[in-house]
Amino acid sequence: MREKVHEPLFHIVKRKSLNWYRAWGIRILAILIAFALDALITTMVTGLNPVGVYGAIFKGSFGTARKFWVLMQNIAILLCVSIAVTPAFKMKFWNVGGEGQILVGALATAACMILLGDLPTAALLPIMIVASIAAGALWGVIPAFFKAYWNTNETLFTLMMNYVATQLVAFFVIVWEVPKGAGQIGIINQSTQNGWFPSIGNNKYLINILVVAALTVFVYFYLRYSKHGYEISVVGGSEKTARYIGIKVEKVIMRTMALSGALCGIAGLLLVAGTNHTVTTSISGGRGFTAVMVAWLAQFNPFAMILTSFLIVFMERGASAISSDFGLNASYADILTGVILFCIIASEFFVNYQLIFRKKERKED
Repeated sequence: MREKVHEPLFHIVKRKSLNWYRAWGIRILAILIAFALDALITTMVTGLNPVGVYGAIFKGSFGTARKFWVLMQNIAILLCVSIAVTPAFKMKFWNVGGEGQILVGALATAACMILLGDLPTAALLPIMIVASIAAGALWGVIPAFFKAYWNTNETLFTLMMNYVATQLVAFFVIVWEVPKGAGQIGIINQSTQNGWFPSIGNNKYLINILVVAALTVFVYFYLRYSKHGYEISVVGGSEKTARYIGIKVEKVIMRTMALSGALCGIAGLLLVAGTNHTVTTSISGGRGFTAVMVAWLAQFNPFAMILTSFLIVFMERGASAISSDFGLNASYADILTGVILFCIIASEFFVNYQLIFRKKERKED
């Protein structure tokens, strides 16, 4: 008699393809489930009405016109860094050096504003733009060069470059500190505002938002429709295939990281010239690391990154409102954000895989 084989209750099968609207439907459902879980956690842990907590988060982001524009500014900077690291990630070059590339871009901008502060803004701004792009590109090319020709570990290399950039900024903060012994540079060119981005309709944030919007469109078309974007995809798929069809892999690696670093340098420019008007070791605010998550969650689609950037910044901005209205510290908002991100990450499993349950066995007569 043949021994009966018991099949497992279910097995996991990789999906062949899934329509974009179904994929996003799964992700949106995951977000709704996350908000429901957050509501349950809020009720059980704090005893507060979750609707009131969510209302406070919303008020913290959209309560006033100023809060709204600060939200948009923070989304723009995070989005800028996210689209910056995307070309490298598409090439499977794991650039976690966004922090350092932002810092050197910000340092180059501040140096121009301080050392060339006597120039009129019309002459100073182009110099600042070139300097920030060049500094960020250089910071990206250095690890790319060693990866291309000596196959060094790009994750460790770019990570270590962050610490070098931080110490460079710390050194020059002491050199340029005002007043001496203050440990900070202070507002640069506060009286003349030389090197400051002009306001548009008394809105100092709008120019940053418009610049990032233009860069987002550029990166989307660059990756999707340009020859360079095609080469990035081929190299990311297989370096052997890329070499076989005549692509110079070393050139693509260095060119792509130069672009990635340059875009991070622009983020530093926007922070110094557009909003902060000074430079500190913490000016990047951890965006170089957060951008990795934003880019991955959006599947390296620059337009989808707008949504993921909004979600993260929205929760961060709401943290202060929770603290002031309910006496909950900012860590509680981090818990709520963590649940949302966990559900979004988990949803990617169901986007790429499906569960096939075994069929009920018929009883033999």
